[in-house]
Amino acid sequence: MSTSTTEPSTAVDGSPPRRTPVRRRTTKLPYALLVPAVAILLLGMGYPVFWQIVTSMQEFGLAQQFGQPPEFVGLRNYAEIFSDERLWAVVARSIIFCFVNAFLTVAIGVLFALLMKAVGKAPRLVLQVALLLAWAMPMVAAVTVFRWLFDWRTGVVNWLLVQMGFERFEGHHWLAQPLSFFFVATVIIVWMSVPFVTLSVYAALTQVSGEVLEAASLDGADAWQTFWGIIVPMIRPVLSIVLLLQIIWDLRVFAQIRLLQDGGAPVSETNLLGTFIYELGVGRQDFASAAAVSIFVLLLTITISWPYVRSLLKEDAA
Repeated sequence: MSTSTTEPSTAVDGSPPRRTPVRRRTTKLPYALLVPAVAILLLGMGYPVFWQIVTSMQEFGLAQQFGQPPEFVGLRNYAEIFSDERLWAVVARSIIFCFVNAFLTVAIGVLFALLMKAVGKAPRLVLQVALLLAWAMPMVAAVTVFRWLFDWRTGVVNWLLVQMGFERFEGHHWLAQPLSFFFVATVIIVWMSVPFVTLSVYAALTQVSGEVLEAASLDGADAWQTFWGIIVPMIRPVLSIVLLLQIIWDLRVFAQIRLLQDGGAPVSETNLLGTFIYELGVGRQDFASAAAVSIFVLLLTITISWPYVRSLLKEDAA
C-alpha cells in the first residue's frame, strides 16, 4: 500500500507555489496478514472444486468406488448431460422456484421488519422471540411438522379447508401433485428463511434517521412515498445482500425437497438441481455426471448472482 501527499514549493517569480508529490514508504504487512485467510479458503474450497472438475472429466462410477482406476473421457460427461432434456427441465424448475421463494421471502421479511419497527417494545420482543424460535428449529424437525400438517389422511390443513367449505380438499394429497408439492416446499422454505431477512432488515431500519422521516412527513409525504422514496434507498445495501443470499440458498436447496419427496411425491417431476445431483450420484452411482452437473450449478450461481454483486461493487465505489 502506498499513499502520496503534496508539499508546497515557493516559485522564484512570485507565482503561486506549486505542490510536489511526496511518496510515502509502501508496506506489505496488510497483504501478509491476508495470506493465512486466503490459504484456508484455497484449501477448504479450492480443493473440492478442483476434485469436482477432475471427476467430471472421468468415467467415475461404482467400480471406481471399489478401487478401479478412472478413465479420462474429457468433456463427454458434459455433452451427455447437456443433451439430456431432463436437466433443462430441472434447471428451469429450479430457477423459477429460486426466484419465487427469494423475492417472496424478502417481501415478507420487509413487512415483518416494518411491523417490528411500528409496534411497541412488548409486542416487538414477542415477535423477535417467535422469529428466533422458528429460525433455530432444526430443519428436519420443521419439515416433519409441516408434513404432518399437510398429511392427506390426518393433516390439520385439509381438515381446516374442509371445515371452511372446500370439500374438494377432503383427502387431498399435497405431495403427490407437483404444483401443490412446490407450494408446500415454498411454505417451508419461506417460513425458515423469513426470520433472517426480518432481523437483518429491522437492524437496517433502526439506522434510518427519525429526523429525515419527520421532515418527509412535514413535507406532505404519505406512508408509501416515505417508504419507497426514503426508507428503501437507505436500506438498499442490506436488501441487496439478503436478496443475493436468498437466491444462492434457494437455488441450492436440497434437504427440504428430498424429505418431502420421501412423503410420496413423484421424484422425476419434483426434482430440483440439488436432488437431481443426488439422484445421479447416489441413486445411479454416476458420480462423474453428478460432478459435471455440480460444476454447472456453480457456474449458474455465479451467472445469476453476478449482476447483484456488480451493483454492490458500484455502490461501494460511489
